[in-house]
Amino acid sequence: MRLRNRFLVATLLYVSGGCGPVSESQLEANKETVRRFTEAQNTGDIELLNEVLAADVVRHCQATPDVEIRSREDFVRFYEASAAVFSNARVTIDIMVAERDMVATYGSFTGTQDGRMGLFPPTGKEVDSKFLSVARIEDGVIAELWVEWDNLAILTQLGHFPPPVEGS
Repeated sequence: MRLRNRFLVATLLYVSGGCGPVSESQLEANKETVRRFTEAQNTGDIELLNEVLAADVVRHCQATPDVEIRSREDFVRFYEASAAVFSNARVTIDIMVAERDMVATYGSFTGTQDGRMGLFPPTGKEVDSKFLSVARIEDGVIAELWVEWDNLAILTQLGHFPPPVEGS
């Protein structure tokens, strides 16, 4: 909870500070870029993903520290691997706020784990988890993305946590 609160405060300070005013139409265009990004993920539209991501997009996420995304191709590979784990994955945006070149979203990720997730075998169980993300828009595309979610809650919903007791 502390990490989430720090993330929210840092995001709000970053989003609210600094640069000169941005027109309402530019803010709306930035939000539309994030909506299209979400649509691409929900429909599996790789062409649309390529349209809304910068060639050198960078993704930051403490929940997946071993995943390094430093290009559009890296992101597409990550997306395709995730889609193999949760073939019916769906992202829903509940709240979206835009300021300057940043768009913050709070939403839900749902899906059924029907593929292997790292060390965890498929369970056939559904997950419904909240997430926070902040996208930095540059020249009409997502140049940088920060994403946070609760891995422990997801593992619990899928039956991977708590781990089985040894000898049982």
